[in-house]
Amino acid sequence: MKEQSLKLVVLDGYALNPGDLSWDSFGQLAHLTVHERTDTPLIVERAAAADLILTNKTPLSSETLASLPRLKYIGVLATGYNVVDVKAAAARRVTVTNVPSYGSSSVAQLTFALILELCNNVGIHDSVVKTGEWSRNPDWCFWLRPQVELYGKVMGIVGFGRIGRAVAKIAEAFGMRLLVANHRNPDLSGFSNGLVAPLEDVLRQADVVSLHCPLTPQTQNIISREHLALMKPTAFLINTSRGALIMEDDLAESLNSGRLAGAAVDVLSSEPPRPDNPLLRAKNCIVTPHMAWATREARARLMETAVNNLASFLAGQPINVVGLE
Repeated sequence: MKEQSLKLVVLDGYALNPGDLSWDSFGQLAHLTVHERTDTPLIVERAAAADLILTNKTPLSSETLASLPRLKYIGVLATGYNVVDVKAAAARRVTVTNVPSYGSSSVAQLTFALILELCNNVGIHDSVVKTGEWSRNPDWCFWLRPQVELYGKVMGIVGFGRIGRAVAKIAEAFGMRLLVANHRNPDLSGFSNGLVAPLEDVLRQADVVSLHCPLTPQTQNIISREHLALMKPTAFLINTSRGALIMEDDLAESLNSGRLAGAAVDVLSSEPPRPDNPLLRAKNCIVTPHMAWATREARARLMETAVNNLASFLAGQPINVVGLE
């Protein structure tokens, strides 16, 4: 039942719902206003009368929260909630929730799409066939870059939560051996050929290293020049987690110098990227626009959970509440 006196403002709804989903379930809970995007200078103006806010990437700083005296609830339309100053929110008795699990399968799927593109370069070969290169070739087949078989290779996984485990399941289906970094005591039950090792050993031994850890002070810049130097020159690095896990200048240098065979990232330290981001021009580096989470199926699950989060809060029994680490 709608709380007529409560006002709900969505600050940046377009990424979650560009038009193929519905906001109606939120509108049944409170008086709803949806903004597709909100630049930082407009946050206070748009949310001044809000009791409830939904945000995806629009930041809610301590200063902003101090200017929103009516605010009781922030629903983050994502798993990561670093866009909210949770300490300031707690001090003001503002409940903050997130959506802890909605896109594991979708992110794992794109992770392997990126790996397979590095191994087989399907896009490049499709392009040159259509420009006539195969037709002009004297042989019945050709390839521009070496083809890489994943069977028997070592899959290194850094971060073994829901997404890391989903990636590991796919890796096993390809016949890869698993090597999981020992951060937070990963549980390898259910996997037949997995081992746990220090991060440095994972980097040394893995043929593919895939990052699936949250961005924290401990994980920021977890992949630097020193770490990249440990990796095999034939190895691939994949990041579908958070851009700031990697020192991008160092990765570009490793790729351009041939110290690393290839990389694929769906996330960057600044999004959208600055024109001078070195990975945009790095050798054998695939960059996709933070789209791993964005299948319609995953976004629908996210929205359903966000509705349940808000309904539970309004019922006095909040769920998926986040706070200080």
